[in-house]
Formats: sequence, C-alpha cells, structure tokens
Amino acid sequence: MRILHTVEFYHPSVGGMQEVVKQLSERLVKLGHDVTVATAKIPVRACKVLNGVKIEEFAVSGNAVRGLTGEVDRYREYLLNSNFDVITNFAAQQWATDIMLPVLDKVNCPKVFVPTGFASLYLPPYRAYYEEMKTLLPKYDMNVFLSDDYRDINFARANGVEKCLLIPNGAGEDEFSRADLPDLRKKLNIPAGHLLILHVGSHTGGKGHSEAIEMFRRANIKNAVLLIAGNYFPAWETLPGGFLRKLKRGVARGVFGAAFKLFGAVRCPEHCGAAAGQFNSAAGRKADGKRLIVESLGRDEVLAAYHAADLFLFPSNIECSPLVLFECLASKTPYLTTEVGNAAEIVKWSGSGVLLPTRHQDNGNCRAEIKASTEILERLCGDKAAREQLAGRGFKAWKERFTWEKITLDYERLYKSLVK
Repeated sequence: MRILHTVEFYHPSVGGMQEVVKQLSERLVKLGHDVTVATAKIPVRACKVLNGVKIEEFAVSGNAVRGLTGEVDRYREYLLNSNFDVITNFAAQQWATDIMLPVLDKVNCPKVFVPTGFASLYLPPYRAYYEEMKTLLPKYDMNVFLSDDYRDINFARANGVEKCLLIPNGAGEDEFSRADLPDLRKKLNIPAGHLLILHVGSHTGGKGHSEAIEMFRRANIKNAVLLIAGNYFPAWETLPGGFLRKLKRGVARGVFGAAFKLFGAVRCPEHCGAAAGQFNSAAGRKADGKRLIVESLGRDEVLAAYHAADLFLFPSNIECSPLVLFECLASKTPYLTTEVGNAAEIVKWSGSGVLLPTRHQDNGNCRAEIKASTEILERLCGDKAAREQLAGRGFKAWKERFTWEKITLDYERLYKSLVK
C-alpha cells in the first residue's frame, strides 16, 4: 500500500506525536509498505528519507483558528493530486489536518483521522471549530482513538459518530529489550545504592517539571536523585518564516494557545536549570543526600534511564495518551502520574501505576495536588516490594497488548480493510 501520514512536526523534532508517527511509519515500511510523512519544513532536517520513510516538507504553520501561513495551496494540491491508497491525519487543530478538512469530500482515497485528544475542546476561541467537527468526523472512513474514555472519543459518541476504533499507544519491543544500552548511573555519577526517580518530558512548559521538583524537595527521603530528562527543541527552529507575525496577530485576537505554547517552552529549560542549581546548593543537601539533575539525553540514554530508574514521576498538565507511561511498562518501571489524558485508563489496563491527587481546570488542563502527591511519593519510595509488584504487572500487560509491533499490525489491518 501507498500510505500518507500527515503530522505537524516530525523527526528530528521531538515530541509524543512525532514519536507515534515515526514508530508506525517506520514499522509499516518494514512490513513492505510505501510510507510518506507530510510535515513542516524545518531547517535542521538533514534528509528527505529516514529509515525508509519518505518525508514531504511544507513551509506551513498555524491552524484553522489562529490562521494559516505559508504553502497552504501547495499542500492542499498535494493532498488532492497525490495517488495514495490511504491518508491518515494525526492530531486536530494543526495545519496538516486543518487544511484537509474543507476538502475531505474531494480526497479520492480512504481517509483516517487520529484526533489525539482534542486539546482545545474547552477553549472559547475553538467553539466554532469543534461545532464544525461534528459534521467532519463522519466524513472520515475511520476515526482512531487512543483511549476508550477521553474527551475526543466521548465527543464523537455524543455526536453520533459511528466510525470509531480504539488503538492504544505503546512501546517498542525492539527498543526496550536491547542489551547494549549505556550505564546511565555511571554517566551521571549516581551511586548504585541511591534511589533514582525519573521524569521524561520535553521542555514545553506543560510536563509538570516544576511540580515534580517541588514534590521531590518536600519528600522526606534520603539518598535519592530526581532526573528530569527533558529535551529542548527551540520552537523557532521548527517553524517557517512569518510565524511570529502570525503569533502576534493571534495574541491580539485573543487566541492565546500558540503564544503560551511557544513562550512556555522558552522559559521551561531556563527555570529547570535554575531550579537544579538552587536545589543542589541548598543547605541540608549533604545531610539528605538528594540531588536534582536536568539533562538533555539522546534516545539510547533515555532508554537506559528507564531501565535504571526505581520510580517514574509524571505530574504532567496536559496529555492525550502519554507514551512515557507505556515506556514505563516496557522497562519495568512503576509510575506516579496525574490523572492527565487517559492516564487513569492506562493505570487500569496495566495495574502498574498510581494516580496522584489531581485538580482539573476549566481549560482542560490539570495540576497535581502537591502535598498529597508528596505523601504518595514518600510511601512508594520506601516500599521496594510494592514497586516491584507494580513493575511486574505492567511488564506483563505491555507484552500482551502494548508493543508497537502489535499496534502496527492493528493499523495495517485497518488500512487493508479500508483499501478493500
């Protein structure tokens, strides 16, 4: 099959959506399919074919609400004139999907939509967008949801959309069964007997870094390290020219989402770096043996960090279906998470995590209750047997259901059924 996946950003840009599309695309290539990814043109991309996946770049930014900038017409013509067997749009409210929505009826092949959460569903500027979405979802040949109980699939069901399919996220068996990973404790000078608490999440401003640091500061534990593995991919390196002008116009119109996303990402690495310096130099550090490390790690080092960690701490503010929790299952790492995205569902599926007390906000985001969450962190840090029990259950669930190898076959079966 000739398959087109569309996504706002793609490798070398770093993020959950980028990783999902990369995993699926490369594995479908290995199964013998011809896969192209249509995505934003970014200056740091060095190749147009990566691990067999063709990359078609477009200098476009924005979405239907903030406005669209760049090669909008070229991208639309590409969708209408290319000869693909199936086209899949990943994520709503971004240009790679929004430009296709008005021409869905003219796209001459089966069409699949993976909404990934409808992040702005509750924001006033997006009311008209989601009102129109009620008539657009039925035009897709299938809508794939990552959760069986989250705002996007509940929205579809409430509006009578019948073409719905659940395919969860996962983690790769080929990655997490590797034996050649580096010794991360040695690299970061973490003593073998010290507890390693891990957080993996890019510096977007919404991954709960500050909450994780505050919980770790308050926790009555000794000889422990909190490692925040947070890559930083500057927003201005991923966006075509004219974006900042468009952003300013969006701010003037009251459409703040893009501004918060950009400037939050700018501040986050600076705040985390400063927090690490203050934490590690504070009085009492020699007595409690605690240390905060903020590092940008390569993929091999991230995998090694999962395997080395005793516990994963994830007080994120907004997600759809967090990949990092599935990676915890694959690495036998018990986790604490806010009730963000479908985290509660993943806890139920896997039996390997604990939900932190969470405050849900009107805009759809959430925040961990720091005091109560710190108490849970303290208890699990002091209970090795409980951590091992959680880890074992999660690994078993992952092997049975949540490997990318099995999930890719689910997508392949869907695509074949639609092409037939």
